[in-house]
Amino acid sequence: MPTTLIPIDRRTERLHTIGLEANGVMMDPYTFDTHDDWDPNYTYEIINGVLIVAPPPGESERGPNDLLGTFFINYQEQHHEGGVLDETLPEQTIKIGDDRRRADRVVWVGLGRTPDPSEDVPQIVIEFVSSGRRSTARDYVVKRQEYIGVGVLEYWVIDRFERSMTLFMPGGKSAVVGENAVYTTPLLPGFKLPLSRLFAAADRWDKPVAKSKSKGRKRKS
Repeated sequence: MPTTLIPIDRRTERLHTIGLEANGVMMDPYTFDTHDDWDPNYTYEIINGVLIVAPPPGESERGPNDLLGTFFINYQEQHHEGGVLDETLPEQTIKIGDDRRRADRVVWVGLGRTPDPSEDVPQIVIEFVSSGRRSTARDYVVKRQEYIGVGVLEYWVIDRFERSMTLFMPGGKSAVVGENAVYTTPLLPGFKLPLSRLFAAADRWDKPVAKSKSKGRKRKS
């Protein structure tokens, strides 16, 4: 039984460029892992053997995610214990058995080397909640089970709508961190995350600048 319905160019035995038109087709993890011609305007996951093609995160997610990456890099380069942070990457694919989940940001800690993304499970995984009930349920419930199940030690759900971050850990442990709190973790000694800064970065995109009611007064004749 074929595991993929993606068209193949038989002259070269290579898959065509994969983009939005492939959303919903069957795909096996080997094809996903080895294919290198994706339309960069979309993001890609395999869930239950089905390829999910989605638009990239919006500005209200990318803005705070970029800022969070800056916090991590500053910690790594400037704090005396920052060497414990091996690497951090945005928009990283994580293997969940035969599924492939796209995480907003991942952090590898304590390896003492450059991680192998295909083999090394990140110690910290972060998702920025998108609008909509399905997205909320997926981030809080489905991904929690997936990430903790493969060995993630801390899963952060940063929710600009609830103005909080929910932290999930193995053993069913969880905690909610409020908007005005500064989060610290034993995985990154000395690292401080001011959540209000992330929400402020999201707000700049969620709340468009008010347009001027007047483009200038006309001169009286």
